[in-house]
Amino acid sequence: MHTDILSPKDLFQKDVRYTIPPFQRPYVWTQDDQWEPLWEDVRSVAENYLDELERSGNDVIQAEERTGPHFLGAVVVKQVPTAARDIDQREVIDGQQRVTTLQLLLDAIQHVYESSKEQYIKTASRRLSRLVTNDELVVGEDGNHIFKLWPTRSDREAFRHAMDNGLAVDDFEESLLVQAHEFFKLQVEKWLEEGPGSMEARVDALETAATTMLQMVVIDLGSQDDPSLIFETLNARGTPLEQSDLIRNYVHSRKQDWRGDPWGNLDDPWWREEVRQGRLLRPRLDMIFNYWLEMRTGSDVSPSRVFDDFRRYVDKNDLGSVMETIRRDLATYRDYESKEGRNSDEKLFYYRTDVMQARVITPLLLLLLEVDSVTAIGSLNALESFLIRRMICRQTSKDYNRLTLELTSRIQEGGLDRADEVATEFLKEQTAYSREWPSDDAVTHALEASPLYRLLTRGRLRLVLEGIESRLRATGKSEQPDVPKYLTIEHLMPVGWREDNWPLPGKIDSETETLQRNSLIHTIGNLTLVTQKLNSSLSNSHWEHKRGGLQEHSVLLLNNELMAEPFWNEDDIRSRSRRMAALVCEVWPGPDSDS
Repeated sequence: MHTDILSPKDLFQKDVRYTIPPFQRPYVWTQDDQWEPLWEDVRSVAENYLDELERSGNDVIQAEERTGPHFLGAVVVKQVPTAARDIDQREVIDGQQRVTTLQLLLDAIQHVYESSKEQYIKTASRRLSRLVTNDELVVGEDGNHIFKLWPTRSDREAFRHAMDNGLAVDDFEESLLVQAHEFFKLQVEKWLEEGPGSMEARVDALETAATTMLQMVVIDLGSQDDPSLIFETLNARGTPLEQSDLIRNYVHSRKQDWRGDPWGNLDDPWWREEVRQGRLLRPRLDMIFNYWLEMRTGSDVSPSRVFDDFRRYVDKNDLGSVMETIRRDLATYRDYESKEGRNSDEKLFYYRTDVMQARVITPLLLLLLEVDSVTAIGSLNALESFLIRRMICRQTSKDYNRLTLELTSRIQEGGLDRADEVATEFLKEQTAYSREWPSDDAVTHALEASPLYRLLTRGRLRLVLEGIESRLRATGKSEQPDVPKYLTIEHLMPVGWREDNWPLPGKIDSETETLQRNSLIHTIGNLTLVTQKLNSSLSNSHWEHKRGGLQEHSVLLLNNELMAEPFWNEDDIRSRSRRMAALVCEVWPGPDSDS
């Protein structure tokens, strides 16, 4: 057995064949839970690298050292006996979902790079190709040995079509493997088009981030090693003390004349429930202690150093007063969290930020829960607009932690009674790529041109459509002012359109018209909300059937205007995208909005 910390480049650069054993489950990772977080990690590393490259005067080695690696987890592989002339083989015993996704990501980047006409990008494409395919001279008669990874039997055809740039994926669109590959391709294309720095710098940064700046603990078992013993050894450890346990022990160990229990009800099981903080699952109390300290100190607190930072904080403050403040602030937060917002405005904010998984704003939320609801919601609405507009424009979230802490400090300095004014002014001041509050024009362009159905998670896209519906109902004339949640997203012109039901315009050649149509299918003007049953019944039907189904069953104002449309074509999609973009800018007013 050999254990090492390896990058994807270390793991895949030699000619090797990683196979997924038949007893392993097929590929199950999804956009919401894994692809999106992984892409955000890779993009964040790439953008941090670009920052460090600029600071170091384009010293690549120094930039890599300052950026630092990003840890992805562990992988266990086992050697498979092979003849001396055969390609080296390993079975992926644990971490097969992670390894498969890395291969899809690397190949997606390679695919995008390969389509470029620029020589330096094509050169990068060839380097990446060596990390997803083996040398043809060593793969033998089985052409599938060309791939570094070979999945379980049920996934093989979809994987081959996703990874082979020359094969179509039309018959495998339901495969998660194909969807993941397509998701990464779209994200790469978008980032290369709009990311920071020059195109050459972005190409280099993304390759560097994906191939060398990600790291995994790789346990390489010999052919005689027993995997079950390895797992038993890895898991044979006691439950470690959490950061909150260390804080509690420290508080109780201090000789003070406590009036009652200084810890209060913080041992309640509710505080012990695990919640997600970024890529980590942590007890809720540890997470809140983390964010509370950031709010009080105005500085970044590492999850692994919460206890150390707490001890330093109380060294400068009276412990009794600190614990009284903590109990009060955490009780207020629990009330907010348990009720998912304490009033209708907070409930909507809670719902939307929960969908966006924006826990990074919690330090600011803890501060604003101290002020009256009108002032607080003004600040939270400005922040919500900032987050949603950047989400629509697919802009980075890498600097949100520092931005939140700076905004929290600014509000504390400006006075809580002016929190809404201070927050709006602060966000308007931001001009850096990682902090810009997108204008109406930027949001409109993204909504008209971007395939948001492919770029956003279903929950986030549904959130935008719900916001449009809420704006349409804001006149007060609707019998149902509350927008129903958790409906499904329906394509008006179906993804699987066919000429017999959806004829092309016939104004130019069919190939060009097909490309134009497919580029519009996933834009917001072609999307709506319906129930799951109605979605299933509409499917790939022609427009008359779809319109009739909406007319008979839908009560959404979002669908009302569709009833009068005798046809549904590309011009209708573009026109509706513009109308919906205007409504989005009203729901979430930005730095240049009138309201």
